[in-house]
Amino acid sequence: MAPKSIDAIDEQIKDVIQDLFQIQVATHNYAGPQTQQELVRLVVQLAGSLATLSNDASALPNQIPPEIVDYVDSGRNPDIYTREFVELVQKGNQYLKGRSEAFTGFRDALAEEMVKAWPEMKNDVSSILQAGRTEQNKEENATSQTNGTSSS
Repeated sequence: MAPKSIDAIDEQIKDVIQDLFQIQVATHNYAGPQTQQELVRLVVQLAGSLATLSNDASALPNQIPPEIVDYVDSGRNPDIYTREFVELVQKGNQYLKGRSEAFTGFRDALAEEMVKAWPEMKNDVSSILQAGRTEQNKEENATSQTNGTSSS
């Protein structure tokens, strides 16, 4: 059996809502034993609609992380989860940026000290530094392009 589309599931949800509405109307207009059979039929129809919806919906790909489902199940707002997640990612990015800048500073300081200690290696150290800066610029450009910014 081919998986159902979101539109098909949407239609099934509408059918369930319609079944509930019909049960509500039948309950409101209850007229004794003749209405009871209609209510039984409507409840059986609702159960069938819910079973079909449950089976078809379980075949859909689930793109909601389980952490968010747990968060909502515990009565918390998923927007708060999203905000906390973004803040955590930003904190991690700042930490990694700081480490990267520290290593860049260390690389430059080490190169300067190596040139002082071994002046004959100045060309080699300069070429290594240039290669490192070229690679760093490539990474920065790739990052800025994925973020939608330019590094001009």
